[in-house]
Amino acid sequence: MVATFVSKAGHTATTPLNEQRIVTADWYTTICLPKVITELRKINPEERIILHQDNASSHTAQKTRQYLTEENVKLLDHPPYSPDVSPNDFFTFPKIKNILRSPRFQSPEEAVDAFKIAVLDLPTNEWNKCFENWFERMHMCINLRGEYF
Repeated sequence: MVATFVSKAGHTATTPLNEQRIVTADWYTTICLPKVITELRKINPEERIILHQDNASSHTAQKTRQYLTEENVKLLDHPPYSPDVSPNDFFTFPKIKNILRSPRFQSPEEAVDAFKIAVLDLPTNEWNKCFENWFERMHMCINLRGEYF
């Protein structure tokens, strides 16, 4: 399993869950998020970071929220019961699954490396389309549910 983060410009970071069965708030705040935030700050050191993540327990945990506050990261709320608004769910994972459908991998590390290469090979215009689609999906959630994020 991997945790992957994307932006309008493309792939930001991918972190494998080495020897771990579940994503915990501890793993997320000590291993995963620091890597993501470091990568984002390399790209745009002066820009405010806005993070959209789903409602998984490791994402909504107090420890995670506290960490993001300390790092000055604004959290964009994810509408409840809406897996269709996550760019990874509607774009990244289906796209990469199609690319990696037939190869066989000798190890989990080899599979993670192939995933990273496939994500990095996606052209910028595909990421732009993905995020245009994401904005439309988020807008529809507001209109349908009357929720604000």
